[in-house]
Amino acid sequence: MIHVNVRGIIVRENNNQKEIVVQLRKRVGEPECFELPGGRIEEYESITEALRREILEETGLYVTTIQNEKDQIVKKSDVSLFEVQCIKPYAAYQTLFGPVDSFGVYFLCTAEGDFLEIGDDTEKAHWATISEIQDYIKFNKFSDIDRPAIIMYLNELKF
Repeated sequence: MIHVNVRGIIVRENNNQKEIVVQLRKRVGEPECFELPGGRIEEYESITEALRREILEETGLYVTTIQNEKDQIVKKSDVSLFEVQCIKPYAAYQTLFGPVDSFGVYFLCTAEGDFLEIGDDTEKAHWATISEIQDYIKFNKFSDIDRPAIIMYLNELKF
């Protein structure tokens, strides 16, 4: 069975410097690493609802904007029982090998609020500078799943 996930690249400007929310994943039997907040989309849950829910559960932050949310199309069929949401993500990933078969989409977003001390299998959610994130990557402390997406984002920022 494949897991379908939604993940947030939550960004802000602080003292003329970009910062991104990261959190420490804490699961029994898995190595600790920093990751982007997000998780599985529940059955018939919209992509944007799942993103907001997962970020709140894991970090305590409330998503205020999601890139491309205003341009999304949600359509109910006139013929069948389908209702479909179509929205453009920032990036998508698919595991090609590994312990979990997983597909997911990333969204650039903003959020506000206070961080939880301990979230849903997570802790130490915080605003990380680009330099900190580069160190997490360099010292293999960043999630294997999220590493390609965050590198893609940093490359676009010319880091």
